[in-house]
Amino acid sequence: MSTATRLAADLDLAPLPSEGGWFRRTSGEPDRSVILFLVGDGEFSALHRLTAAEDYRYLAGAPLRLLLLDDTGSREVVLDARRPAHRVEPGVWQGSSSDGDWTLVTTAVSPAFDWEMFELGERVALQHRWPAVAGRIAELSRPPA
Repeated sequence: MSTATRLAADLDLAPLPSEGGWFRRTSGEPDRSVILFLVGDGEFSALHRLTAAEDYRYLAGAPLRLLLLDDTGSREVVLDARRPAHRVEPGVWQGSSSDGDWTLVTTAVSPAFDWEMFELGERVALQHRWPAVAGRIAELSRPPA
């Protein structure tokens, strides 16, 4: 059993549908929702965008590599003990992976998360729009059906 799998069990995390990784909602109020989110080695949070801002807080493990895509281009933000927080603005494509065996973060969304605010990215369309990071997009997206 990998460390990430053991940690997911210890924290009572469940697989996150569509996006990937493991999660547990820790707070859910009408104006805000917060989850614990774990991504293990070889796993990823698939590229997606929300209609609301999402705040990340690094908690433990290896650094989290967060790819962001928007009208200004592409950039990668690394969250770790030196840079523990980052806000992803509404409408920005985001996907992430651990730089090691596992990474644990919290994310908060306001207003509270609802699947209606979630859009999963399509690999080919994202690669066409941001060809300079096509390889990273492939790492953070599901193959076409």
